[in-house]
Amino acid sequence: MSDFESQLRAASLRVTQPRLAVLAALRDHPHVDTETVIALVRAELPTVSHQAVYDVLRALTGAGLVRRIQPAGANARYESRVGDNHHHVVCRSCGAIADVDCAVGHTPCLTASDDHGYVIDEAEVVFWGICPDCAAEPHRNDPRARKASR
Repeated sequence: MSDFESQLRAASLRVTQPRLAVLAALRDHPHVDTETVIALVRAELPTVSHQAVYDVLRALTGAGLVRRIQPAGANARYESRVGDNHHHVVCRSCGAIADVDCAVGHTPCLTASDDHGYVIDEAEVVFWGICPDCAAEPHRNDPRARKASR
């Protein structure tokens, strides 16, 4: 039995080819949007419908096997890295996303100054900047050039 099959069964989900294909796509291509997931799944299962992939993403997210992230101003993205409260860094220029492990030790920014009575169990931090590829292109370092190219 594959690891994906075990994950699906542990989450009380039926093992189906579309679910296995989505999990494999997200393992190999983290932080992709829905359209990319559909294209990746269709490379393996050409007859799968858009709606089937949407339904699979919703089921896997609801079961905690997939995480949906949506940085401000961006389409929703999906990843299979779950359960570790990691964060993300997003490139302001090209939109690339990378994982950032949760800070360890003293982390005052992750402790709410006023929790308003909430029982806080997770913090979501998004770091913004320019990725190495975009930083290597001189015109992308200039915010005026970025605005002009949009």
